[in-house]
Amino acid sequence: MTLVADSQLQLPSQERVEPGSVNIPLGKFPSSCSTPPENPDQIASDIVDRLNDALAKKDRQRLSDLFLENSYWRDHLCISWDFHTITGPKGIAAYVGEVSLAKLEIDRSSAMKAPHAGPIDAFGEVHGIEFFITIETNVGRGNGVIRLAQDDSKWKIFNVFTSLAELKGHEEAVNRRRPVGVKHGEQQGRKNWQDRRTADINFEEKEPTVVIVGAGQGGLTAAARLKMLDVDTLIIDQEDRIGDSWRRRYHQLVLHDPVWFDHMPYLPFPSTWPIFTPKDKLAEFFESYAKLLELNVWTRTEIKSSSWDESRKQWTVVVERRKEDGSVDTRTLHPHHVIQATGHSGKKNAPSFKGMECFKGSRICHSSEFDGADPNSKGKKAVVIGSCNSAHDIAQDYYEKGWEVTMVQRSTTCVVSSDSIVNIGLKGLYEEGGPPTEDSDIFLWSIPPALFKVQQMKVAAVQAQNDAKTIEGLEKAGFKVDRGPMNAGLMIKYYQRGGGYYIDVGASQLIVDGKIKVKQGQEISEILPNGLRFADGSELEADEIVLATGYQNMRTQARSIFGDEVADRVGDVWGLDQEGEMRTIWRRSGHPGFWFMGGNFALCRYYSRLLALQIKALEEGIARY
Repeated sequence: MTLVADSQLQLPSQERVEPGSVNIPLGKFPSSCSTPPENPDQIASDIVDRLNDALAKKDRQRLSDLFLENSYWRDHLCISWDFHTITGPKGIAAYVGEVSLAKLEIDRSSAMKAPHAGPIDAFGEVHGIEFFITIETNVGRGNGVIRLAQDDSKWKIFNVFTSLAELKGHEEAVNRRRPVGVKHGEQQGRKNWQDRRTADINFEEKEPTVVIVGAGQGGLTAAARLKMLDVDTLIIDQEDRIGDSWRRRYHQLVLHDPVWFDHMPYLPFPSTWPIFTPKDKLAEFFESYAKLLELNVWTRTEIKSSSWDESRKQWTVVVERRKEDGSVDTRTLHPHHVIQATGHSGKKNAPSFKGMECFKGSRICHSSEFDGADPNSKGKKAVVIGSCNSAHDIAQDYYEKGWEVTMVQRSTTCVVSSDSIVNIGLKGLYEEGGPPTEDSDIFLWSIPPALFKVQQMKVAAVQAQNDAKTIEGLEKAGFKVDRGPMNAGLMIKYYQRGGGYYIDVGASQLIVDGKIKVKQGQEISEILPNGLRFADGSELEADEIVLATGYQNMRTQARSIFGDEVADRVGDVWGLDQEGEMRTIWRRSGHPGFWFMGGNFALCRYYSRLLALQIKALEEGIARY
């Protein structure tokens, strides 16, 4: 339950988006090919040859002729230093026609990647030809996907995806480029690994090029990518230990996404890892991840002041680092880049209600401050204000500890079972024995946003059938359910709004059974000494009240940490632009040298590379501010 603008309040809850975001329209798939082609590889080779020739000659007309009238080119950094999805032959030809794409080649390294005839949509209703490609530009190399469809019996390009993977001459230090680890032969004053590591982590006699604020999955994945590109990076975090932001969360918290969707770069979770990760286990992994990848992290550290020097293109950042003995070390740093990785949300959205100061119960707190229900307070009454993931988990925790709990739901919630997420939403890409994670990522992001929304409508419909009994029970219990924007489901609601959903891991059945009660559709008018009063005059008793009311935009956190000068220059974060690409995060923010990083594990895994490549390109003079 987040505060929204008046214009948003005129819309049904499921259609609301982040302020300024776009509820992108639905895309259109082509007609299915009438008969499966006998030679998909030859057809693909012919089109790629013609595409390369038209690109080399910068012939816009020939480029345009290769594409269907309803076609898409989605590009992540291969053609411009930004993220774009261009539609239509003329728009595509104008976008790529003047760019030096050295070469596109078909990737035949696996059956999944090689040209093959079959479905080019999520449910096998539209058939064409699909294949992976490798891309070479004048500055780097990338990967992508091309899908072909028929137009009056002629094969044409339906959509192209290009994503930068590395910069020429600045490839990641992995596999054949891994560090030697030692320098043999005679050396005076030789230092061992621990000596070098200590000097590196303390930035003795050097300064970081990048300072990252936050040591969660966003900060860690960005730092890992930058390290592999030989960019000196420092993560700072206020917590005592890496992972404490997860350790401090409510006792029963477990990730709702499965392990196959959550792998981190370079160090995927081991084959023994549980499908759903407990919070404390995740915190331990974060600590291990930082140590094994030799990431430089200063815990118990916060920014005291910061300023940007436009002429030098660098920051002056003053940090205070609390030592274990209680003393404070103040350090002034001059990075070229600062990454805010404090989560994809900003400051907690904790509304103030009349009478809060008179509440006589044991606590009123925001969900971010909830550390678990007291098991010694059985029979007491709790009210959870909100109806999304955190609200459900907290309500379930209260119930399991013997409390009487009521959830206050103001608007509708998109509810999808964990089973539907794993066995319908992610099946085929992220599952046991599925494709390599990087291949799955390229495939997932290759789908133009408007088409992804169409496919997610179908996914959401199948999920709703799978969850029909639960959804019917929720409605009977007075809990209102939706299917997301344009009925396109949970993932689209996440991208466009950043919330408004619950992945059901058990609390829905408790609502259906009446074990968690629901108060729906009423605004809170005031807090009473022993409960709440609603706009309709009804009241609820409460010994504890938890505000599971979400978070504000990441800009609010930027304003708090870096001040008005930064916050006023950056754009709103999250939600979609007119082309369906995510706004501001992982791309240039509006303030030079300032970046936002965040999102779930899958987003952090993919976009951390693209963010790191942009910074490396700026540092090497390949790209410009």
